[in-house]
Amino acid sequence: MDQSENNGTYKHLIEKINLEGTLHFSLMDPDPVRQRPSKAAKMAKLCEKAGTDAFLIGGSTVFDQTFVDKTIEAIKQEVEIPVIIFPGGVGNVSSKADAIFFMSLLNSSNPHFIIGQQALASYTIKLAQLEYISMAYLIIEPGAAAGWIGDAKLFPRARPKLTAAYALAAEMFGFKMVYLEAGSGGESIPPETIKLCSSLLSIPLIAGGGVQTKEDARKFVKAGADIIVMGSYIEKTVLKDNGASLKEIIDEIKDAGKNHSKDFKLK
Repeated sequence: MDQSENNGTYKHLIEKINLEGTLHFSLMDPDPVRQRPSKAAKMAKLCEKAGTDAFLIGGSTVFDQTFVDKTIEAIKQEVEIPVIIFPGGVGNVSSKADAIFFMSLLNSSNPHFIIGQQALASYTIKLAQLEYISMAYLIIEPGAAAGWIGDAKLFPRARPKLTAAYALAAEMFGFKMVYLEAGSGGESIPPETIKLCSSLLSIPLIAGGGVQTKEDARKFVKAGADIIVMGSYIEKTVLKDNGASLKEIIDEIKDAGKNHSKDFKLK
């Protein structure tokens, strides 16, 4: 199947950003010890009820493809919104998902994370007829596990122009999206970096890592993020309060982003 005939998820996301403004994604990290498929599915149902727009499945330490398959299958039985693979490696590819972020860690010092793993996964993705959405992945200080595992040359927090230059180069290379990451559970991305990147790009900008409050979320939206990703916060809270606090944050994102008009073109 030609990729142009298999871009339903990407098309859906672009149209939704153009129509509604900033989106919210929930990141689920499959883990055989702390997050079984049944638990992930229960969390996903609560996240969808709270208003999230899509699910990302993956993480920096996911290596078991069978477990990823089972997690995705369990989640898709409970939700109707897109399920997208957020790959931590070639073991994170699954035909059970609606799409995969075909990611390149552009500021890695190791070519394996820029093109090596992608080449190894390309045959599997092609044979599975899995929709792929090319995405540049850029990691800012402190980076946490994602930065350490990916051998990232972390972008300095006080030098937003460096990050923005890579983001702009990614668009020039033809990537469909740019993902800014500061590392899960740590400091959030500086709003100045989001703002500069957003002002230069004509493709969606995703911001992940460090959103813990409505105020954090609003800062990201006002700075220009088109999609905000939350993971560790969901893992800590959604089952405790049945998604109530997550809904407050998502409502804040939607309210702040409703005038965040964009006119992204399909690539």
